[in-house]
Amino acid sequence: MLRIITLLNQKNHYLEKFYALNETEILNFAQDDYSNLDQFYHTREQILKTIRYVDSEIDGASKLLTDVSIELRKEISVNMEIKDQYVTRILAQDLEILSCIETAKSAIIRELQEIKRTKKAVGGYKSPTFVKRLDEEI
Repeated sequence: MLRIITLLNQKNHYLEKFYALNETEILNFAQDDYSNLDQFYHTREQILKTIRYVDSEIDGASKLLTDVSIELRKEISVNMEIKDQYVTRILAQDLEILSCIETAKSAIIRELQEIKRTKKAVGGYKSPTFVKRLDEEI
């Protein structure tokens, strides 16, 4: 019985780490710093992998529970409420992260389109006859 509480606490600990990681990276994104994006996604994936493992352990431990006391139910309930709160906040963070990345992507696309227009405008000023005339004078 103590094992399932320990596992639920571990899961909440990793959810807290996930939340903190997101918070840090959201601050970086707000400053247009995307230099840590690959490491950010890698670390998130590692935390999620650990959470999946803890979930499988919780599943196994819950199958062994036969007689669950009221105290244990309360502890499980508290841990589940904490988990739900973290999950809700993490989902909100993920929406914010996606929004930041989408905004940066749109800015890059606009910049590339502007460069393309500028190249086209500069190309319009080239005069093929001027180049031929210079070749003839040499």
